[in-house]
Amino acid sequence: MSTTAIVVFTRDLRVHDNPVLAAAAGADHVVPLFVHDEKLAATGFATGPRSRFLAECLADLDAQLRERGAALVRREGDLVAEVARLAHEVDATAVHIAADASAFAVRRQQRLAEALTAQRYELTVHDAVHTVLAAGAITPQGNDHFAVFTPYHRRWADAARRSIATAPHRMRLPPGVSAPESGTAGTSSGVPGGETEARRRAHRWLSDDADRYHDRHDDLAAERGTSRLSPYLHFGCLSALELAAEAGARHTEGADAFVRQLAWRDFHFQVLAARPNSSHEDYRSRADAWRDDPDALQSWQEGQTGIPIVDAGMRQLAAEGWMHNRARLITASFLTKTLYLDWRADAAHFQQHLLDGDIANNQMNWQWVAGTGTDTRPNRVLNPLRQAERYDPTGDYVRRWVPELADLDNPREAHQPWRLGPTALREIGYATPIVDLEAARERFQQHRQVSR
Repeated sequence: MSTTAIVVFTRDLRVHDNPVLAAAAGADHVVPLFVHDEKLAATGFATGPRSRFLAECLADLDAQLRERGAALVRREGDLVAEVARLAHEVDATAVHIAADASAFAVRRQQRLAEALTAQRYELTVHDAVHTVLAAGAITPQGNDHFAVFTPYHRRWADAARRSIATAPHRMRLPPGVSAPESGTAGTSSGVPGGETEARRRAHRWLSDDADRYHDRHDDLAAERGTSRLSPYLHFGCLSALELAAEAGARHTEGADAFVRQLAWRDFHFQVLAARPNSSHEDYRSRADAWRDDPDALQSWQEGQTGIPIVDAGMRQLAAEGWMHNRARLITASFLTKTLYLDWRADAAHFQQHLLDGDIANNQMNWQWVAGTGTDTRPNRVLNPLRQAERYDPTGDYVRRWVPELADLDNPREAHQPWRLGPTALREIGYATPIVDLEAARERFQQHRQVSR
């Protein structure tokens, strides 16, 4: 009896170390499927830059599947309905999909299982496709997930991992199934999508830069201080497991520090998997009475706060669809604790603009900074001036992204241009600060104390 397996690609857009594809490849016929889910598009995640990046990822995936004798079938609509319809068309003997952690993904997976069961088709859900470890692979005694990173990381580092899945060599589409060749689309960010580019960049990063990661990862101006692989990890063009294995095999301080960041990624994934509502609710509520200040929010979004290190980060986000992690911490702390605005509106702005806009990492990091998540020091406030002095000591990062300050050679002037006086600020065309930092810190402490 001939067997036909459907591979439902979601955000695992690769052929190497993809357990979903590897499991399906043993069937006589394989239908690789991607559904442009109309419900996901309605959430606002399918923004222009991310849509263009996704288009390149899908084109690259299709090309790699064609090299192996298959092709990517693409449909639009409700994912559950489209998968169920295709399963009936090809009389599928198995349907494979990767597990995910967001409330949206979990509900969709449950609906798919119910729909296929009703049609007497089998759904297999594969863990540890998006992460190094599956969400529930390690748990503390008496709880379903770790709420503190350090003990999680200790267990994570020693935990058994699945084997790296071999990329299939040959696959065949069922008779009568056709897939038009995917087109390509340019990206406004200049970051090309797809597994081919992802693996090229990962190889270069591991060979040339990973060993110095511990020294340079917080240097805002360092062009290659961080890997910039996060968009590829988010869309699954790279395997986090394979990346962790290759980096860990280097046994250097820098590579080990990089692997620790992959553990943070898994940590947030397992928190979200255990508490799906934390994508929009406080993991640990502080009963904050967040301020409502649309003008301040707009100034932050547009990089016009008058605090150069904050504005530089926000302008990098708008220009590249990516932001240095240290800048993410600085801008998030400024918004939630200096301006005391609700992290949810701020997280939505990041989610809309980031190519690597991942629900688990974006939302849980925002809560960590806001003090409503897993941070064990919820009331800490990152002073943007001290952060600038420490992580942009030459002022190069600020001058690059805030061109109004490009001619200020003195780093202190670049970080605190208001010291030049109001006339000079007007001449260079830069905004005056929208808030007094010390007064804002005191306001936050008072609000947070009252809210307890």
